[in-house]
This record gives sequence, C-alpha cells and structure tokens, in this order.
Amino acid sequence: QVQLVESGGGVVQAGGSLRLSCVASGTISIISAMGWYRQAPGHQRELVAVITRGGTTDYADSVKGRFTISRNNAKDTVYLQMNSLKPEDTTVYYCAATEHYSDYPGYWGQGTQVTVSS
Repeated sequence: QVQLVESGGGVVQAGGSLRLSCVASGTISIISAMGWYRQAPGHQRELVAVITRGGTTDYADSVKGRFTISRNNAKDTVYLQMNSLKPEDTTVYYCAATEHYSDYPGYWGQGTQVTVSS
C-alpha cells in the first residue's frame, strides 16, 4: 500500500506561482510513476503532469511551458511548480502514483485546492 499526502495549494493572483508537494509513504518500491491530476466540477479528472522513477516527464498541452514536475526519490516526494497561473487553472489537484506494469494510477492523495483570481 502507498499513501500520498499533498500540500501547497492556496489562492494566488493570475500570473502568480504556486508549488505543490506530494509525499509518498508505504511500499514505495512498487511505484513506477507519480503525477498530478486535476478535476474541475462537472469535468473528468485530467492528467496535468507525470514523472517516472527515471525522470521522464510528460505534460498536458494546457500547462506546457508553465508547469514543471520534479521528484526527489530520496525524499519520496514529487513537486509541481506552477508558474504563470491562469484563472482556468483553478480546481482541485490530486497527486497520484502508478504501480509497475500498471497503466493507470492506483493510489491517490486527498487533493489540494488551487484558486487563481483574475
């Protein structure tokens, strides 16, 4: 089992920055990738960014050039640096972890609210 705890959400003005953190605990060795998803009311949960244990990253087109995902394997922590935030980035962000040989995350954090005011 893996537990994920997010932090770093909050309220920021458009154009501002926030950094989200997600600390993983438990059987970390089963995890191959960690990522961030977001879900606005009435919409499906969407991938924001993902990073593999080896450091390969991928991003949603809507955040490329603005968001950066990174991880510190020694601290079992993944980060999402969000710059040039827009009001449409407002929603709940979830940390997720995917096991080896799985295509989809099997573990989720509780979510952290990000609000960008115009």
